Amino acid sequence: MRTPDSLTAEAILPLVGGPANVVSVAHCMTRLRLGLRDRSLVQEAALRALPAVLGVVADDATYQIVLGPGTVARVTPEFEALLTAAPAGAAKRPAAGAPGLLATAPPGPPADSTAERLAARGAELKADRRRRNSTPVRIMLRRIADIFVPLIPALIGCGVVAGLNGLLINLGWLPGITPALTAIASGFMALIPVFVGYNTAKEFGGTPVLGGAVAAIVVYAGVAKVTVSGTALSPGQGGVLGALAAALLGTYVEKWIRGRVPDALDVLVTPTLTVLITGLVTLYGLMYAAGELATAIGTAANWLLDHTGALAGLVLGGLFLPLVMLGLHQALIPIHTTLIEQQGYTVLLPILAMAGAGQVGAALAVYVRLRHDTSLRTTIRSALPAGLLGVGEPLIYGVSLPLGRPFVTACAGGAAGGAFVGFFSMLGDKVGSTAIGPSGWALFPLLNGSRGPVLAAAVYAGGLLTGYVVGFAATYFYGLAGLSVTRARVEP
Repeated sequence: MRTPDSLTAEAILPLVGGPANVVSVAHCMTRLRLGLRDRSLVQEAALRALPAVLGVVADDATYQIVLGPGTVARVTPEFEALLTAAPAGAAKRPAAGAPGLLATAPPGPPADSTAERLAARGAELKADRRRRNSTPVRIMLRRIADIFVPLIPALIGCGVVAGLNGLLINLGWLPGITPALTAIASGFMALIPVFVGYNTAKEFGGTPVLGGAVAAIVVYAGVAKVTVSGTALSPGQGGVLGALAAALLGTYVEKWIRGRVPDALDVLVTPTLTVLITGLVTLYGLMYAAGELATAIGTAANWLLDHTGALAGLVLGGLFLPLVMLGLHQALIPIHTTLIEQQGYTVLLPILAMAGAGQVGAALAVYVRLRHDTSLRTTIRSALPAGLLGVGEPLIYGVSLPLGRPFVTACAGGAAGGAFVGFFSMLGDKVGSTAIGPSGWALFPLLNGSRGPVLAAAVYAGGLLTGYVVGFAATYFYGLAGLSVTRARVEP
């Protein structure tokens, strides 16, 4: 039986060049990530016109189609099934139009409409950004993100359970079930270094299970019997940072050994020496160094929010949209994970989420001011629900960034919301997220803080409201000053 998700997959496939053009398929929380042989075969305008598509983002390695939480997890297996069933030599480009949902989709805006021009301008900006930021550092950050992104669904699920469990404990309800919830919420976090090690080896071309094996050393209880410089190690010391370093080292050790061992001995010698050498270096060097680094990260984050909370929130909230645009926000994933391991929540994510609030406020101001521009208002209406749930790419690349000033005023809204949350951190009311993943309204179930989830949710809601208001006001009174409303209008 064909479902809406299967129809979406059927509509997407020909628009990305057909089965023969797809070399890899994966998904994160909101995006279908495709590796394509030839990106010139993508029909981006038609792809954006699909009702289920919230936007597209192309980085150096993958072509990403934003479908939103939940939807992407259902569409991906349908898409993979189509690839498996496709006959050899399937056409790369549809002859005319697209099947499935595209045939019933409403027609897009006319080619000369403001929304179409802004979409084209957004595509130009993305292409220019890719050209200027294809650096070794940028590529490394993307690879680190690819290690952690597959873990996000488990982080979210366990985070929600942990939040529910904390609420029940604080209220004194269901004392017989809270230990079970603690086990459910903590099991994955206790073993997350193993998953990080597995994904690291997979990403860098090693044997994934060997990456998991050397990373498992970090969480093994028996490391407490190992002493380094007279001090016993602690299970979990170094956390995900130690696991990342161990698996990365193990991958290079494995490749080095495999290139020097006869094929007849490879199956015995290579894994043995890889685990042994990497394990010893991990125990007597990496765990200690990574532990010190993780402690420094936690100390720095707490100090910043305790002593400069409003200023730190202003800077972080204001700069996060440019970081997203440049792809540098991916470097924060290991930091969030480290803070969650140490403190039970990351205090950075709620502040960074304020950038999305500023973006929503700015988009609403554009919607109100350009009330005669029906095509642009249609774009904003379709992107706003995703923006409210923390999926900001459709608004960034479809509205604010191509217009110019609204992107700056959106950052101002994010800065104001971040300063609001940071100010309460200075008062001792820290707000944190028990998992990495959604922002906007979708972050509420994951919130916790120094004084409990209820107060944390109240402060976070105040930050969102501040971001909405400031983003709206700054855009309404300043962000559109350089844009002629008459010029932007689409005449009937």
